[in-house]
Amino acid sequence: MYQTRKNELTLNQSSRRFTLRIHPSHTLPLSFFILILLGFVLLVLPISHQEELSAIDALFTATSATCVTGLVVVDTGSHLSLFGQWVVLFLIQFGGLGIMTFSAFFVFLFQGRFSIKSRDLVEKSFRGGSIPQLGRLLMMVIMITLLLETLGAVVLTLRFAQEFPLSRAIYLAVFHSISAFCNAGFSLFSTSMLDFQTDLTVNLTLMVLIVCGGLGFWVFFDFYRCFKKRRFFHALSLHSKIVVSVTGTLILVGFVLFLFFEWNHALREFSFGHKMVLAAFQSITTRTAGFNSVPIEQLRNATCLLFMILMVIGASPGSCGGGIKTTSFAVLTAVILSRLRDRRQVQLWQRGIPEHLVSKAIAIAFFWIVAVTVVSLFLMSFAYPGVSDDQSRVLFIEILFESFSAIGTVGLSMGLTPELTDIGKILIILLMFVGRIGPATLAIAVATRSHSRLQLAEEEFLVG
Repeated sequence: MYQTRKNELTLNQSSRRFTLRIHPSHTLPLSFFILILLGFVLLVLPISHQEELSAIDALFTATSATCVTGLVVVDTGSHLSLFGQWVVLFLIQFGGLGIMTFSAFFVFLFQGRFSIKSRDLVEKSFRGGSIPQLGRLLMMVIMITLLLETLGAVVLTLRFAQEFPLSRAIYLAVFHSISAFCNAGFSLFSTSMLDFQTDLTVNLTLMVLIVCGGLGFWVFFDFYRCFKKRRFFHALSLHSKIVVSVTGTLILVGFVLFLFFEWNHALREFSFGHKMVLAAFQSITTRTAGFNSVPIEQLRNATCLLFMILMVIGASPGSCGGGIKTTSFAVLTAVILSRLRDRRQVQLWQRGIPEHLVSKAIAIAFFWIVAVTVVSLFLMSFAYPGVSDDQSRVLFIEILFESFSAIGTVGLSMGLTPELTDIGKILIILLMFVGRIGPATLAIAVATRSHSRLQLAEEEFLVG
């Protein structure tokens, strides 16, 4: 017999009573861990692969798919069977959508209803404010997801049907549409999107899906609300203004700098129009999706650094993407500008930013930096034993790039992932998991922690 009350699950067995206390910030890691475990069990089955798949590779693939990262140690299209590919697709769909819906599901499962605190936590994953009909909102999220993925699959089917049999074209279209919208970056093509690098239909469809999946669902609701009331951009919420502005700016900056760095290098053999398509696609996909239409290992160091910066920022809150999020980046930028102007209050769009949001953004960014630094150090120290100093210096940027890609749940690779040792794979697995659930869990934990009103005496000291 069991009873549920608030954040407790109580089991009564004869004269013994066991109580499992479930903190709201634990529901998200728990949901992803269960999904990864399920995917691992399914992928190790002989029916899931056409060639031998080790346990560590199955765990790596399950984690990468669930965390919608896209890093692979085996080729998804040729190494896995049709059943295995469907398992990966299942993990991508539920992993991409799960950061919003799984937390709500587990809270409701253990509590039987939404308490005031739990409801507040779920609402924070969408927009940070009150939502009148949360259950209806979750249904709308699923409807929007299925609608956009279906539209993307239809367009891609029409294009792939020119290259493959109809049944194969439909399957490829569905897989890549879901992978793009969930910002997963998994592809059934061994070279990702290199075979379609100048195809306007494929590139434009994937770009739209990636952007829509990375904006966050509350932005859609906000646009719909303004459209219904015949209002314009100024009527959007501050959250939506920040997300749209930062997303547009990052896409433009990534586009321009990629052209600048690679115009006479990786893009030198392409026409002007094709250069525009390649730069736009890579700028959009680099922040969180992980598809590539140019060989990443052939890019300049400056471009790789640009990509790492974009991967740090990532997508927006309440979306399918990773990173520290566009709103956190906006808040951190506003903090620096406010301090340089000697303003005590942090401001964005003529609005003051609450201190708890500033603290949350700083905590998330610091957590992100520490995690990627620690894992990168371990990768450089233990993942490649016996490598000379000269070789390790060559591997330095590749390891750093791989770490940024893993924690940002992006999936771009300079070709290092398949060559990882078992220790290296375990480290990247941990980094993918931490990158997917770490910032969100940290944000929830900060939001639910009670704040002490006690203040200690202040004392000045030198800084800088």
